[in-house]
Amino acid sequence: MVSLKWLLSFLASSLLMVSLFQSSQAAGIAVYWGQNGGEGSLADTCASGNYQFVNVAFLSTFGGGRTPVLNLAGHCNPDAGTCTSLSDEIKACQNQNIKVLLSLGGGAGSYGLTSADDAGQVANYLWNTFLGGQSGSRPLGDAVLDGIDFDIETGTGQYWDDLARALSGFSSQKKVYLSAAPQCPFPDANLNTAISTGLFDYVWIQFYNNGQCQYGTNADSLIASWNQWTSVQSNQIFLGVPAAPGAANGGFIPSDVLISQVLPSIKSSPKYGGVMIWNKFFDNGYSSAIKGSI
Repeated sequence: MVSLKWLLSFLASSLLMVSLFQSSQAAGIAVYWGQNGGEGSLADTCASGNYQFVNVAFLSTFGGGRTPVLNLAGHCNPDAGTCTSLSDEIKACQNQNIKVLLSLGGGAGSYGLTSADDAGQVANYLWNTFLGGQSGSRPLGDAVLDGIDFDIETGTGQYWDDLARALSGFSSQKKVYLSAAPQCPFPDANLNTAISTGLFDYVWIQFYNNGQCQYGTNADSLIASWNQWTSVQSNQIFLGVPAAPGAANGGFIPSDVLISQVLPSIKSSPKYGGVMIWNKFFDNGYSSAIKGSI
């Protein structure tokens, strides 16, 4: 006969395992930082305790033989070497278990890939300049970023899958996390082929700037679109929202509405990973208001 003492011990250990599993699967908030000098430092962004992911935006020029350009707005000047001061801030974020990724592209910039070989060259550049490789020129200093975010909003959509494969190949040396930020119309014209590789750890969908699938008078269109996105080959998908009405051309969801009307409908998805916020400059209390409900 099983003793009561053994049974209680077994139940206690089982509950601990469940708790540990749940904590490892906990949802979080991702934010974009780097596009406004008035948004505060990267270190302060991470020290807020509101975010689990920070996308440093943007590498706005690359590919097709272009000289890569890192554009961090008013924060620092890569050409003058002043962005290397961010190295210690990146490490401070990582010491708080926050993943820091470099975001490629954006809504404005000169970027694109011309071939699979071009994608491979860009991957080598990213690995050696921002990730685990070696280069004489590292604009962000010796900090090793956790991965690469694809915020591809222009171009043909070609060869991004090749770039994802090439970057993923470096994970045999050090894990390279990949994220994608598609627009909410499904499937995304620029990133569908890349996301279909199944190599992306996180997909934060931009439910803004797109009237047909963003929050409007109600959440019906947004939730219908979310349900389509749950079919993508990624373990975690995030609801991307503007942090304030001025952050985007439509799609803002007041924090109380997000908590009461949207999150209950999407959190049931096993792929739900949390919320992505655009962007840090506009986040004046939004992440603080929602983080307890994520």
